[in-house]
Amino acid sequence: MTNSWWEIKILCHPTLEELLFWRLDKFGCQGTVSETKKQGVLVKAYLPQLRAHPLDLAALSLWLRQDALNMNTDLPSMTWGLIDEQDWASSWKKHWNPQEIGDRALVYPAWLAPPEETDRVILRLDPGVAFGTGVHPTTQLCLESLEMRYSLGNTGGVIADIGCGSGILSIAALLFGAEKAYAVDTDPLAVRATRSNRNLNHIKPERLTVEQGSLKQLLKMYPNGFDGIVCNILAEVILDLIPEMSAIAQANTWGILSGILIEKAQLIADSLEKHGWKVGTMWRRKEWCCFNIRRQPPEDDDY
Repeated sequence: MTNSWWEIKILCHPTLEELLFWRLDKFGCQGTVSETKKQGVLVKAYLPQLRAHPLDLAALSLWLRQDALNMNTDLPSMTWGLIDEQDWASSWKKHWNPQEIGDRALVYPAWLAPPEETDRVILRLDPGVAFGTGVHPTTQLCLESLEMRYSLGNTGGVIADIGCGSGILSIAALLFGAEKAYAVDTDPLAVRATRSNRNLNHIKPERLTVEQGSLKQLLKMYPNGFDGIVCNILAEVILDLIPEMSAIAQANTWGILSGILIEKAQLIADSLEKHGWKVGTMWRRKEWCCFNIRRQPPEDDDY
């Protein structure tokens, strides 16, 4: 039987776009894309039918209007309707193009033939219904942080990916030079997407292990303590994870945390400090930020 999806279309003022992306992600939407129109920005988002009732969508519309009022900008116009899975895939692919991120990465849609010659690391991706394409600022910040981490010949290490989504961060870490990665997500669709993208990038299963779960599952998968942790989720979820992160860390473990709105940054920083983590840098892009942290900074303060 064909699965049905909600296709949500929102026409909004450009100043509302980033907040709208965050709101849609929090609502559970996946495969979000945007187009510039004469009237503003048209954002399209997709959600499995079973995950939302029409009344939920009506409530989302009211939230978006309230966001616009709070930002003193034009009210958005939102419509929604059902499409089948084939139409969803076609619409999504139409608007997602190859993207260069940082100095090294090239995120390439799986349905396009990759370039024969490029100096960049090609990361082929078919996100399916999972979050993580490289389009969102939080994913870009994480990829750039991983690039910095594995620059200047640095290689090796075992990585934990909490909330792996499409697997983009685990795969990037391995392509940049990590030895192994263990990825978890509470969504079984994300687990499936990560495994699919692992195979797409010719990464052996023993180098990237993916299972459903969170921190407790990571501890079972690899009890020796990880060299690095990557996590691109919402700030509220990260706040819940921080008190338990030490259980999967070594004395000198580093971490990259994103999915955090600027207004939540101080809460995250305070919680990290309280639980024995040091913030090396905080990178910002638009309304979002990314923390580069370490369990115990080395003498030269090299983050």
